[in-house]
Amino acid sequence: MSESRNIADYFGVDVFNDKVMQARLPKKIYEDLKATMREGHELKPATAEVVANAMKDWAIERGATHFTHWFQPLTGVTAEKHDSFISVPTPEGRVIMEFSGKELVKGEPDASSFPSGGLRSTFEARGYTSWDCTSPAFLKRSAVGAVLCIPTAFCSYTGEALDKKTPLLRSMQALNIQALRILRLLGNTTARKVTPSVGAEQEYFLISRDNYLRRKDLIYTGRTLFGGMPSKGQEMEDHYFGSIPEAIGVFMHDLNEQLWELGIPAKTQHNEVAPAQHELASIFAECNLATDQNQIIMETMKKVACRHNLTCLLHEKPFEGVNGSGKHNNWSLSTDEGFNLLNPGKNPHENTLFLLTLSCIIAAVDRHADLLRFSAADVGNDHRLGKQEAPPAIISVFLGEQLEDIVNQLISTGEARSSKKGDLLHTGVTTLPDFMKDATDRNRTSPFAFTGNKFEFRMVGSSDSISSCNVVLNTIAAEAFCEAADRMEAAEDPVAEAKQVTIDNLKEHRRVIFNGDGYAEAWKEEAARRGLPNLPTTVDAIPALTTEKSIALFERFGVLNRTELQAREEIHYEIYAKTINIEARTMLNMAGKKYIPAVVEYVGRLGNSLSAVRNALPEADVSVQTELLLECSALLSEARMAMAHLEVVTGEASALAGTDMAACAKAFQEKVVPAMEELRSPIDHLEYLVDKNLWPYPSYGDMMFQVGS
Repeated sequence: MSESRNIADYFGVDVFNDKVMQARLPKKIYEDLKATMREGHELKPATAEVVANAMKDWAIERGATHFTHWFQPLTGVTAEKHDSFISVPTPEGRVIMEFSGKELVKGEPDASSFPSGGLRSTFEARGYTSWDCTSPAFLKRSAVGAVLCIPTAFCSYTGEALDKKTPLLRSMQALNIQALRILRLLGNTTARKVTPSVGAEQEYFLISRDNYLRRKDLIYTGRTLFGGMPSKGQEMEDHYFGSIPEAIGVFMHDLNEQLWELGIPAKTQHNEVAPAQHELASIFAECNLATDQNQIIMETMKKVACRHNLTCLLHEKPFEGVNGSGKHNNWSLSTDEGFNLLNPGKNPHENTLFLLTLSCIIAAVDRHADLLRFSAADVGNDHRLGKQEAPPAIISVFLGEQLEDIVNQLISTGEARSSKKGDLLHTGVTTLPDFMKDATDRNRTSPFAFTGNKFEFRMVGSSDSISSCNVVLNTIAAEAFCEAADRMEAAEDPVAEAKQVTIDNLKEHRRVIFNGDGYAEAWKEEAARRGLPNLPTTVDAIPALTTEKSIALFERFGVLNRTELQAREEIHYEIYAKTINIEARTMLNMAGKKYIPAVVEYVGRLGNSLSAVRNALPEADVSVQTELLLECSALLSEARMAMAHLEVVTGEASALAGTDMAACAKAFQEKVVPAMEELRSPIDHLEYLVDKNLWPYPSYGDMMFQVGS
């Protein structure tokens, strides 16, 4: 392994960041650009021209030959079209390298081939990308060379958002306006901006690339559609936080360096619960920047893994029977002065702003629990939510003992007089120091947990963009802040009214607070008694997007209009149906071309062996061979019938795609998914019986325990 470089020497070298802008832009241009970033003013064309030229010179010096508007369409991944800096050659045969302000600010990719939910037809191709100057440009290095990537928003010719960034920026803007109203009413006259900050924890699996390339299901769907559990899984609990294997450590070292060069503050790395599973977490950043950085992290993980003959699996459930992967979205609110609205301070019961903020968020989550659940809806996530590895599909808020005690005081007496404190932790070992423990424990089963000075939304799937959940969090918080500010502005004493709003919010929305075991079956019954929604699958959750309540919310704050929401609903149904269709057809292909022929061959060998033994030794006991032959034959017959059934229901569900995408998705959920399980069951059983040399694909044991073992 090569000697590590000093991080401070190369952190952010491939980012057109504030340090680079200060050094390369005239002072007036720099100040104009910063004002646009800070206050949302329209960017002047002359400013854009100077910035573009400086950005081009910097990129070329760093080895770039092309630029691209880097955007996030509704596919869930990023998109880019590369253009070189080369302009028209001169008469002398030389080329001029140019990059104009217009090229920086606006791009024009084809909008007809991205998911649009009917907003764009094939013959209506025009779409626009628009520079998001609040997220810095960066260089992406790959086999095609270095490319200047300019983060952008993506919209249609008629102005509708066709991406994940536009509504995110709109939601941040709405939240800022309403949060500033609260601050002003409580006496803060200096803060100019309130921004949601996010820190994402990214879970992933690493397996041998050779094994990956031998598994058609992993290639086509990102998860294993067949596979029996190996003799050992995660039951010994020895992988979590265990010593990082050398081969994985080399990958992590390389990954960190790549991310640090891109200015991404990768902070934490460790082994996760399941074999071959790991995690990376980065330091908090402003919401839209954190979203961009998480997309870059996922892309970089895949690229670096290939370089080490590994494959990074980001699917929520690549292996049945062991923990799947999620992405914890840690969300907080901070002013431009560095003040965190969710910091309770030493005496939370006396902190009016904190308690008001907390109560507004509790109210927002309770009112829009269905919408927040939708924000984590994903085909892959259906495999983990509600299992003993991820939060339940029921939205609840964990506060911990300290805050729950304050809530109880406020509700019962209208006043909080004290805050529970953490006491001294005694280890019982004289050589170990005693120290003060936190006032409350953590709850790893809660989907939305307060964790000291932030909320951790733990439902997001590992492959998802964190944009969707933050759009919802920002918007529902903006609504709650708006309602609180309206009441405070109408009152003679805004501070006294803030305290009353806090109490009213807590009384009305107390039902969503739950500090217990979210995995327990009893919680489902209790949640139902409380009237909390339980939306176990993606298809169940999608309708929340277009209820009149949701449409009114998003339209009121200018985040998404009715047309944009309906388009997204259509897209989510379509993605669900297409994903299950691909999985079902992949199963049929694998079973028909590989698994069943392998079993047929094995059964044939058993039959020949049985006949040979009977011919040679008529009196010999052949009960073992007979039982094995009968069991394999029965499972083979079961698999063949399941194949036929899966083929029929898949065809029936697919036929609905042209008429009603909601009905199509529902058919895939209710008929195709169970039929897939019916096919998987006998084949997974056969894996334990058939000669391994005949089994056509690498096993779970091969994939989960080969790397670094």
